[in-house]
Amino acid sequence: MTNSFDTRATLESGGKTFHYHALPALARQFDLARLPFSLKILLENLLRHEDGENITRDDIAALCKWDPKAEPSTEIGFTPARVVLQDFTGVPAVVDLAAMRDAMEDLGGEASQINPLAPVELVIDHSVQVDKFGTADALDLNARIEFKRNQERYEFLKWGQSAFDNFQVVPPATGIVHQVNLEYLARVVFDGQRDSDTWAYPDTLVGTDSHTTMINGIGVLGWGVGGIEAEAAMLGQAISMLIPQVVGFRLTGKLPEGSTATDLVLTVVEMLRKEGVVGKFVEFFGEGLATLPLADRATIANMAPEYGATCGIFPVDEESLRYLRLSGRSEERIALVEAYMRAQGMFHEPGAPEAEYTTVLSLDVGTVQPSLAGPKRPQDRILLSDAKSAFGDAMATLTADRDGGATPKAVPVTMGDQSFELKDGAVVIAAITSCTNTSNPAVMLGAGLLARNAAAKGLAVKPWVKTSLAPGSQVVTDYLQKADVLDDLEKLGFYLVGYGCTTCIGNSGPLPDEISGAIHTGDLLATSVLSGNRNFEGRVHSDVQANYLASPPLVVAYALAGRMDIDLATEPLGQDADGNDVFLKDIWPSSREIHDVIAESVTAEMFAESYANVYKGSDLWNAIDTTAGGRFDWQDASTYIQNPPYFEGMTVDIGAIEDIAGARCLAKLGDSITTDHISPAGSIAEDSPAGRYLVSCGVHPADFNSYGSRRGNHQVMMRGTFANIRLRNQLAPGTEGGWTTHIGTGEVMSIYDAAMRYKEAGTPLVVLGGKEYGTGSSRDWAAKGTILLGVKAVITESFERIHRSNLVGMGVLPLNFLPGDSVQSLGLTGHETFDITGLDDGRAKEVDVTARADDGTETRFRARVRLDTPNEVEYYRHGGILQFVLRQLAGSDPAGQAAA
Repeated sequence: MTNSFDTRATLESGGKTFHYHALPALARQFDLARLPFSLKILLENLLRHEDGENITRDDIAALCKWDPKAEPSTEIGFTPARVVLQDFTGVPAVVDLAAMRDAMEDLGGEASQINPLAPVELVIDHSVQVDKFGTADALDLNARIEFKRNQERYEFLKWGQSAFDNFQVVPPATGIVHQVNLEYLARVVFDGQRDSDTWAYPDTLVGTDSHTTMINGIGVLGWGVGGIEAEAAMLGQAISMLIPQVVGFRLTGKLPEGSTATDLVLTVVEMLRKEGVVGKFVEFFGEGLATLPLADRATIANMAPEYGATCGIFPVDEESLRYLRLSGRSEERIALVEAYMRAQGMFHEPGAPEAEYTTVLSLDVGTVQPSLAGPKRPQDRILLSDAKSAFGDAMATLTADRDGGATPKAVPVTMGDQSFELKDGAVVIAAITSCTNTSNPAVMLGAGLLARNAAAKGLAVKPWVKTSLAPGSQVVTDYLQKADVLDDLEKLGFYLVGYGCTTCIGNSGPLPDEISGAIHTGDLLATSVLSGNRNFEGRVHSDVQANYLASPPLVVAYALAGRMDIDLATEPLGQDADGNDVFLKDIWPSSREIHDVIAESVTAEMFAESYANVYKGSDLWNAIDTTAGGRFDWQDASTYIQNPPYFEGMTVDIGAIEDIAGARCLAKLGDSITTDHISPAGSIAEDSPAGRYLVSCGVHPADFNSYGSRRGNHQVMMRGTFANIRLRNQLAPGTEGGWTTHIGTGEVMSIYDAAMRYKEAGTPLVVLGGKEYGTGSSRDWAAKGTILLGVKAVITESFERIHRSNLVGMGVLPLNFLPGDSVQSLGLTGHETFDITGLDDGRAKEVDVTARADDGTETRFRARVRLDTPNEVEYYRHGGILQFVLRQLAGSDPAGQAAA
C-alpha cells in the first residue's frame, strides 16, 4: 500500500507492538483537531487503503481539508473491516453469492473467486414468530415451529458456513443481531496481520439491517446498506460515498425522574427529522455524555434510520471502556482500545475542545418528557400527557372511510370463560421487543419493577391483549431473573416468547381467532404498543391499523389499561383488591430504584456465560444436515431457496445504456412510501399473487411463513413487491393493497399480474412517487423486486439514502423531479406513456422526460439523475453492482485473486 503522508507508526499495548497509521503525523500539514470523531475514522480508513488508484493522496487531502458547510462533492471509497448480516437480509445475500459462483464459472472463471474477503457474521434473529404466547412453554414451542418452518433456509445457511471462508453464523435463539453485535461481536479496535506485521485499526462495518447504527453507541462507525452493497463489500469492493456533512448534536443535563431512554430517543428522532439529516452523519457530544450510560447511547444510535441519518455516533470514552469490561471483553482488548484511541487523539475527555460541525442542535436532556410515537411513523412523537387526545385525532383520520366514520364501535366477544366488548382503540398487541430497547437494562428492569408493583396491587392485563417478551439477548433474561422480576412479568402474561426481532419486524404472529374475528366483524380500529423502532402501516399486524412505539414500562402500562383512549395521568389502570383506583404513578419505579437494581443484577459474568459458546447453537440447530461443496445444489422443488435470474444471459462485455422509450406507469404513489410498502416482510395472504404461487407449489396456507423468511425465493418476492395491504396506488383509486390499473385495457388487477402482462408486451415501466420514497429498512428486495417487475426508472421528489443506493445497485434509474416540480404540479395522471432521453450512457446529470397522454398531449420536464458517484454510474452501466463485480473478477487472474 502507498503511504504518501508517511503516517506509519507503532504503539505498545499489552506487551505487544502494533503498527498503525498515526493521524497526528498529518498535523504538520492539516488542522485535524477540528475534524469530528467520525471523519477521523474515515481518514484512517483512507490512509490504510491508499493505493494511488482507488484511494489517492488527493482523497486524503480532501478529507483533511473538509469544509463543514460545503455541499458534499468529493467521492471517497470506504472499506469496512467487517460485514454484519441478519437472516432475513442475509439469506438473499448468500443466495446471490451462491448464484455468482455459478455465473463466475459460466463466464470462464472459478467459483472460489466468489468468497468473502472481509469477515462476515450472520445472526439468525428475524425468523422466530410469536405463534404462542402467555404460557411458560411459549419459548420452546415457538422455537420448534421456527425450525420446522425454516428448515430449508437453515440448511442453506449451514452450507454457506462451510462453503465460504470468513463467514460465521450465530444460530437462532442467541439474540437480536444489533445487540449481539454490541455485546459480543464489536472489537472497537481491530488487530490483524498484514505483511507479517500486526496492525491496529478502528472497527468499522456495514450491515444489511438499517439499525446496524446501534453499534455507533460504542464508537464504532457503521451503518446499514442493502444486501447487494454488502455483498460487494464482502467481495473487497470499497463502498463509494461522498465525504458527508456532519451534524453535531450537543447533549446537556440528565434524564429527569419518570423519563426513560426511550423518551429521549423519540425526542431526538423528532428533532433530527425536523432538521433534515438524510445522507448526513450525526455526532453526539457535550457535557451530557458524562451522565449518559452506554445502553442509552446505543438506544439513540439504533434509531439513526428513524431520524434519517447515515449514522448517529458517540465518541469512545471512559464509559465505552466501562461497558467493554461489563460485557466481558478481555483486559487485553480494553487496553488496546484505550491505547489506540489515545494515540490517535480520538479518546474523548470531558471538557475537550469541540469539533467543527455543519450545524449544531442542542438538547437539555433534563427537559425530556414521557412520550410515545405513532400511529404510523417513529418520528411522530406524542407527549404521554397528550396521548388520549392524539389518538382521538388519529382515529378520526383512520376511520374516515368506514361506515359510520369515527363513531365508536364495539363488538361482544367470548373467549373461554371470559366475555367482554372489544372496542375501537383496544390494545390487542403489547410487545416488549426490538433491539432498540431490549439492549437497555434501565428500561427492561423498569418494566419488570413496574410489573412487580402492578402484580402486588392485583392488577391484570386485559384478556384481549396479546402480550410478549422477546429480549435482545440471553443476558437480559439472566438479569431479569437475578432481579427477581421475570416472574412478575409472567404474572401479567409477559412470558418469554423468543430471542429475536419479533413484533417490530412483523413477526407478531396470529391474534386469537375471536379477537381477529371481532376486528373484522366491527371494522374496528385496533392498536398495538411495542418497544420497537418501526410502526409503519401494515408492518406490525394486518389487523392493526394504529401502532405506537413506547418504552417497555409503558408497554406494560398500556397492556394493563387495554386501550389507547386513556389519559394515564388522570385515569386509573384498574383497581386493587380493596377496590381502590390504581394509577400509573402508583406503580412507576423511581430512577434510584432502577439504578440500584441494575448495580445488583447486571454482571460481567452473565455476558461471559451467555457468549461462551455463541456459535454452537441448540440441539435443534445441530440436528440440521446440509450438503457440502463449493457450489450450491439448487432444488427446483424448494419454495425457500431458488437460483435468482440476475445473471441470465450475462456476458463479460457490456453495451451502451439506451434511453427509455414507451414506458408505462406501474404505480403512482404519494409521500413517505416505505420499503415496507414496497416489499413487506410480514404475512402472506392466501389470495395474493405470492399466496397463489405457494399454493400451486403444494404449500398449505398455514405453512406460508412470512415474506421475510421467503427472501431466498425470487418467485415469492417479486410477487410480493408493492403487495403491502396498506399501499394506496393512485392508479387504482378506491383500492388498498397491491393493485393497479393496466393502462390500455383499463382492467384493475394485482401489480404483479399487470407487470407480467407489460413484460410479455415488451413494455418498460416506471414508478412515480413523492417525498421520502423508500423510507425505512435497508431492504434490498424493495429494489430487487422493482427490477424483476420490469421497472426501469423511479421518479420521485426525494429518496431515502439506502433505497436510492439499492435501486442503483440493481440497475434501476433513480430520478428526482427538479425543485418545484412534482406529480401534482405537472398534472401527471400516470396514464401517460413516458420517454426518458439524454442519459448519455448513464453519465448525464439531468435527463428529459416526456409524458404523452393518449390524446397526444405532451408534458415535458427535466429530472435530476441520482447516480451520485462515478462508481454508481458504472454500476448502472453494468446493470447492477453484482454484475459489475462479476465482470471485474472474471477479468482477473483466479490464482491471484485467491492469493489476495
